[in-house]
Amino acid sequence: MSGITNLEQMIKQMEPELMEGQWAFCTVPGPLSRYLELQPLASMQEKEGLSLIVPQASTDHPLLAGVEVLGPYRQITLNVHSSLEAVGLTAAFAAALTQQGISANVVAGFYHDHIFVAVDKAEPALLALQRLSRAS
Repeated sequence: MSGITNLEQMIKQMEPELMEGQWAFCTVPGPLSRYLELQPLASMQEKEGLSLIVPQASTDHPLLAGVEVLGPYRQITLNVHSSLEAVGLTAAFAAALTQQGISANVVAGFYHDHIFVAVDKAEPALLALQRLSRAS
């Protein structure tokens, strides 16, 4: 299944869900294998280093000593299976969050988009996304 590409259908079916847990972002030197014990949710190799999204509870781990860690964040998952070739979904939810003054960090998985927002903005972000979906 390749996912939905129709923007109106994606927005209508996005079913945003606030996930359990809190997350932190950081960048570290070396390979991902060195940090697996932190149980990262996601990683991205960048020219500056390896970016990780790790459980907030692991930020005091010795592997992260001296590393700048940003967080805590909450994860909102859009439960629509959006196609990787879909156009406009990110722009639509980013606009809805921008109207509320909410910064978002987005990770696209194969099936779903995952939006990370500051802990204190999680509920307002969820409400803004639900309003967007209902209005479609």
